Amino acid sequence: MQIIFEYHDVNSSTNLESFVTEKLNNLEEKYDFVIRADVFFKKENTSSDETGFICNIRLSLPGPRLFAEATHDNFQSSIAESINDLQRQLRKRKEKMINY
Repeated sequence: MQIIFEYHDVNSSTNLESFVTEKLNNLEEKYDFVIRADVFFKKENTSSDETGFICNIRLSLPGPRLFAEATHDNFQSSIAESINDLQRQLRKRKEKMINY
């Protein structure tokens, strides 16, 4: 699987990239039909201390793309929630797939 990272108003981080890569590789082991992942990190100025660090993940696979977005007080929490959302979507997609 190809993983592409984009940063908006955030400095690039090898720690974040390795954390996301590990999580996405675990997903790829279960769902081998995933082709590519686009990961977007954004920082937003908010009045709340519990939000502001946004992680968007878009997965390319056969059929429509899957997308998940989460915002928390740190990127690790945002990544974890986005991965959980994608895992739920992938499970539903796999149930609908028909093997010929």
